[in-house]
Amino acid sequence: MDREIKKALIGREEISARTAEIAEEITRDYRGRDLVMVGVLKGAFVFLADLVRRVELPVEIDFVAVSSYGSDTESSGVVKIVKDLDLEIEGKHVLLVEDIVDTGLTMKYLTGMLRERGPVSVEICALLNKPGARKVEIEVKYRGFDVPPLFVVGYGLDYAEKYRQLPYVGVLGAVEGRNETS
Repeated sequence: MDREIKKALIGREEISARTAEIAEEITRDYRGRDLVMVGVLKGAFVFLADLVRRVELPVEIDFVAVSSYGSDTESSGVVKIVKDLDLEIEGKHVLLVEDIVDTGLTMKYLTGMLRERGPVSVEICALLNKPGARKVEIEVKYRGFDVPPLFVVGYGLDYAEKYRQLPYVGVLGAVEGRNETS
């Protein structure tokens, strides 16, 4: 499977070090506050698991799942909630944890939907950020790495449900373009 990867873009040690730094920032920023960390399934589960273990605060964890492009590599622009939150977020701080923010469409939709539920705040934390692929303005408060407009996999990111288990982020040789609609 690794031979289908054109090149490793971000290694496991770099990811681990940056995740620890982000966790320190979150711990500092949310100390004394009710924090709900919401992972966007399926891609963010690896990053969220590593991140939450390093956040030195009591947090609640929940998940949302969205569908916006199926197995294609570009967004349809239409976001459908596949799994909604189980927790009540009114009066709490919400940190939406994503694997990659690409076009911004999914994150714009999700942050708007969550804000309607009365949280104190809604912020975004993403392992990867593709600012060159934006279709809408969206602020990513906690960013792991900015990446070029290449199709990346690994560390939770997939292509047709494969490659999520790779311990690094790599460029898939056979596919060009965007990853997600986030």
